[in-house]
Amino acid sequence: MTEIWLGLFSGIAFGIVVQRAGATNGDEMARAHLMLDGRIPRFMVSAVALAALGLVGLQAVGVGRTMVLPTSLVATGVGGVIFGVGWGLSGYCPGTCWAAAGEGRLDAVFALLGGLAGAAAFAQWHEVLVPALYLPTNLGPITLARWTGSPVAAAAALAAVFGAAGWVMGRAWGSD
Repeated sequence: MTEIWLGLFSGIAFGIVVQRAGATNGDEMARAHLMLDGRIPRFMVSAVALAALGLVGLQAVGVGRTMVLPTSLVATGVGGVIFGVGWGLSGYCPGTCWAAAGEGRLDAVFALLGGLAGAAAFAQWHEVLVPALYLPTNLGPITLARWTGSPVAAAAALAAVFGAAGWVMGRAWGSD
């Protein structure tokens, strides 16, 4: 029961942070994609960097756990294209879509329904799609920790790269 309450609290906190960052507002997302406002992209790279450091911290005390799945170039590419088209058409990624729907944005409700329909279609065609798209270019599990030799070094490298990306975005995306 504790896990349910922790998940509920975490989801609500995530929604509040995403909403306060402006990622539930289609106009602000469009400004970010048009490189007119760098606040949302900087928020996103900061969130990934902090999550990486947080996961390393949780793993250090024996609480965090990850499951690394094999990497497939074709499946990842097709999934990335579908994700990008969906985000471009709706203005929402999956996390911001839920937060915006909770905020009462009707366009987000339709985007959410489209995402759920896509997930249902994938579940229906999973048996056909995996051998066709996933298996031919399966490269096995690939992790930054294996490349650097240490999870701490990987998290530090990720934080540094994403921090630098946030700084570059602040310069390239105009002033806030």
